[in-house]
Amino acid sequence: MSDILLTEVAGVAPRGRAHILRRFLHHKLAVLGVVVIALLGVAAAGATWLAPYDPDYIEIGQRYAPPLSDGRLLGADDLGRDVQSRLMFAGRISLSVGIAAMLVTLIVGFAVGAFAAYLGGFIDVALMRLTDVMLCFPSVFLLLFVAAFVTPTLTSIALMIGLTCWMEIARIVHAQILSLKSADFIAAAQLAGAPAWRIVLRQILPNTLAPLLVAATLNTANAILLESYISFLGYGIQPPQASWGNMLTNAQSDFQVDAWLAVFPGLAITLAVASFNFIGDGLRDALDPRVSHNER
Repeated sequence: MSDILLTEVAGVAPRGRAHILRRFLHHKLAVLGVVVIALLGVAAAGATWLAPYDPDYIEIGQRYAPPLSDGRLLGADDLGRDVQSRLMFAGRISLSVGIAAMLVTLIVGFAVGAFAAYLGGFIDVALMRLTDVMLCFPSVFLLLFVAAFVTPTLTSIALMIGLTCWMEIARIVHAQILSLKSADFIAAAQLAGAPAWRIVLRQILPNTLAPLLVAATLNTANAILLESYISFLGYGIQPPQASWGNMLTNAQSDFQVDAWLAVFPGLAITLAVASFNFIGDGLRDALDPRVSHNER
């Protein structure tokens, strides 16, 4: 990122922030992504009041009720449970895991990348070699390996995803800070006797917000996919508690007969992941002054 970009993000000038907002709003897909995530978030957060039925209520007489039948907008599953209600409560789980895992990823990745780059020497070499080793293994394999030994709960799954997906954040932060170490404001803080942790949190963190904001949205999308993947394989959220991933698992055996049972959770995952990716693209374009609207 250029010095101009860092100034826009870390600075407090209202005109700069207004310019960034205008650039973001010009990105139509990003705005659409915000709207979709807001709707999914409201449906998930308000599921207790908005869902038409208890998501775990079994009504055998309604087994495989098709969409738009008997007052059920999205039909019922193999146990007669309302699909719309389960989707709304499942969204609460999947979105919560995605956001929580993203926060863990940012905290761990920033800590590793920042202190490796700022302290340098042996610590830099050791932490970045650890990062390279972790990057050699696909995140999903690491996640499945850990999941086999951990009781699946919302908290444990968020921690597992966050602790196996921080490496790219660490590399981004490491590269950013190496370019900042020679800046005058860092030298001034060092001469003033500020400790390393204070310089990292007060001086460096605000100047790395631009790439971190973009990475946060993309990592949220990735975390939702990973949660859905491990739940689909049976290592994630366990029934009767619903997540979008285990709803796909439950629909797998009925796919040829009642394909719509898999369509709705699959569509929810697709909308959430695509929307977070669109938001990430919009933030990247808005925060980077080198990207013009005509280039898109």
